[in-house]
Amino acid sequence: MTNKLVGCFLESQPDEVVLLRINGEATELIIDRKAEVETFVLLHAAGCSPPLYAVFNNGIAYGFFPGKPIDEELVRDEQVATLIAKNMARLHVVRPKNSQSQQVSYWPQKTQSFLDLVPTEFDDPRKQKMFQKDIPSKSDLQLELEEINGQLQSLDMPVVFCHNDLLLKNIIFDADKGEVNFIDYEYAFLNHQAYDIGNHFCEYAGVETVNYDNYPDRDYQLLWLQRYLQFYSQALGHAASEVSERDVERLYVQVNKCACAAHFFWGIWALIQAKNSSIDFDFLDYAKLRLNEYFRRKKEFFCLSLP
Repeated sequence: MTNKLVGCFLESQPDEVVLLRINGEATELIIDRKAEVETFVLLHAAGCSPPLYAVFNNGIAYGFFPGKPIDEELVRDEQVATLIAKNMARLHVVRPKNSQSQQVSYWPQKTQSFLDLVPTEFDDPRKQKMFQKDIPSKSDLQLELEEINGQLQSLDMPVVFCHNDLLLKNIIFDADKGEVNFIDYEYAFLNHQAYDIGNHFCEYAGVETVNYDNYPDRDYQLLWLQRYLQFYSQALGHAASEVSERDVERLYVQVNKCACAAHFFWGIWALIQAKNSSIDFDFLDYAKLRLNEYFRRKKEFFCLSLP
């Protein structure tokens, strides 16, 4: 949404594509580019990302996964949904270099740094009017963040290496090979396992025309989560049969509370983009949309209790 991307290939070798990405304006405020390069190397070695070919002052060159980005319909296809769960489980067992035995989520620190960058006003009169009318004050957002942190800390969730941005366009389905691959690891970092799943479920709403009524219902989630936990158990070297109904129910509570955190995170992110990005996209309206959904889902999910 914030970068420029160009694919390059020889006419004689159309399948051998190299992607050139030019970083979006002011994205260095919110993305650690050095960490992104390290992530590329780590995940390529684990078979989870294409190779990194070059790094520039304002971008990178890297390999290409054939296929097409999934959409709101394809994400619910049983084969594709199963492949996504399997690929996510594979990602979640990757261990970053120099990681500690007791890993800690970077989400609170990252979100606080984003909140610190949120503007207090806009020069554009239309934006300023909307900002004052529809966006909570920075002090109110700080209180919400503290409440979210309290909710997440109470859930006793595993911390794993997460993609953190599995929107539909970041999931590539190769129908010929029957494979799913994830792309764009700009926001990857150690985080709560359930957050990656909750964030992904939020993205069932789509990109072009966002509809949060597409958020998966309980029955759909329980089946998806059971498959994920079986894949995750196998990736850790255990039997899939070791996953219990209680395990699934517990993850369901964690995932839906994390989905609220994801809405908050991207709402804050969009406020920063509204101030700094030159891309023709209404980031302020998007911030309003995500924060409104956070408050709506908070009423529904913060009352859930672990089994």
